Formats: sequence, structure tokens, C-alpha cells
Amino acid sequence: MIGNDTECAVLASAMGLSKRYGRITAIRDVSFTIRSGEIVGLIGPNGAGKTTLFECFAGVQPFDSGTVSFSEASGRVSTVFYVPDGIAPWPQQSVKWVLQYTLGFFGGRTEIYDDVVRDLRLEPLLQTRIGALSKGQRKRVLLAIGLLSPQVLVAIDEPFEGLDLRQSREVEQILRKHVATGRTLFLSIHQIADAGRICDRFVLLSDGSVVAEGTLEELTALAASRVGKLANRDFEEIFLALT
Repeated sequence: MIGNDTECAVLASAMGLSKRYGRITAIRDVSFTIRSGEIVGLIGPNGAGKTTLFECFAGVQPFDSGTVSFSEASGRVSTVFYVPDGIAPWPQQSVKWVLQYTLGFFGGRTEIYDDVVRDLRLEPLLQTRIGALSKGQRKRVLLAIGLLSPQVLVAIDEPFEGLDLRQSREVEQILRKHVATGRTLFLSIHQIADAGRICDRFVLLSDGSVVAEGTLEELTALAASRVGKLANRDFEEIFLALT
């Protein structure tokens, strides 16, 4: 976990983001900040608007109102790399081809290629077609693509989806390792226990709106102020109290 988050510079921020699909409001007046060198978790149940928010933040689709700003003068493209959930990029190509293409096309971090492949246990899969991978294997390849990208901020939609318990714990350690070397991570997570273990700060999303933002200690205090004394500091109880 990071120390005093007030010492970290704001890397990206969203103010008043809203997005509608016809009569349905997917996200409403959403604001949050991401500071350099931290792991921020966007937490909410399925259907809360997490993927829509990620796509608007990353520039994949336009939002109806609000702003997204980045501290780097070059803006979004050179600051944030977005890793969607549930896709199979270049399904007819091998894992090795996809990773090498990532390095070449995006100007990726060639110096960490061997470490990423080893840490995510991709060596046995390098010659396998992306379309032939299991859900968990494909997730590990997507994580590798994100970590090999040159951008300082990596936004990952559901980084633990499709992984078993042991793999999830391993990925947590890998992500924390990369943050220690200067990366910043924005993770969309619906599994509360996973989020509580890895994230430094949290943005809680419910029905398309942010209901709270802060560290575990800050959210604990806020929950206690709303519902009285908590039975324990379990993050699931805190989340339920605030949503």
C-alpha cells in the first residue's frame, strides 16, 4: 500500500462524467482522481456502470457531459492504456505474435518482456492461438499486453475475472511489483475481497453514481458515520454500508 497519498501528484481526474444510452443513464455526474504510483479500485456490482465509466475515461466512447484531464501535457493517449475484459485480440495469431506486436505497434517495454512472460506463466502458451485459449489463459495474456504497454497508467477492466484463487493471488503480487517500479493502476473489480487486498484507494460506484471515494480507513470512518459502529472492518461490510 502507498503511504501518505497526499504526497502523490494527481495523474488523472474525471469531473462530472455522465453517459446515457437512450433513456438509460449508465453513469451520472461521476468524479474521481488517480494519483501517481497508486492502485485505485473502481468497485461496484455487475451493472453499476463500471465498464461504461472505463470506456469513457479511456476514450473508447464519448461521454455526454463532464471532463477527463491528465497531468501529462501530451494527454490521454500517452498517459493511459486500457485493457478491456472478455476480448480475444487477433484470435488467429499466437500468443507470442500478439505480445511481440504489442511491443512493436505501441512502442512497448521490451526490457520487461521476459519478466512479464515468466511471471504470468505464458511460456507454455507462446505458440498457442489466442482463439484457442481458455478464459483464464486469455486474461493472463491481456494482463501481459497491459503491463508491456509504454503508458504510465494502465486501466484494467476485471483483472481477476477467469482466474482461480491461486492465480488471482499471483496476479495481485505481479501488479503490485509493477506499481513499485513506477506504474499506476486503475482497476475495475466486482469481487470485493480481491479489491480490499490490492487497492490503495477506492471509488465506490452504485447505479452509475459515485457514492464514496477514499482509502480503507477513510471509507471505514464514513461508513461508521452513516450507520453507527461497524461490527468489523471487513471491506464487504463497509461497501454494503456505503452503497
